[in-house]
Amino acid sequence: MSRIDLPPGDADETERLFSMAPHVSQAAAGLSWTVYDHSRLPVRLRELMRMRIAQINDCHV
Repeated sequence: MSRIDLPPGDADETERLFSMAPHVSQAAAGLSWTVYDHSRLPVRLRELMRMRIAQINDCHV
């Protein structure tokens, strides 16, 4: 569950969030693509880092 008010709708939170600032979605997609498709880190290490960052940010999803 997000900590900010999102526009109402049936779409998932990410889609509703990026609908608030569409110019950001292309940059975020590019970053995600670069991190996942061009990383030199093993997949398991990336997932461990992602999980630790979520834990630090108190994200329980």
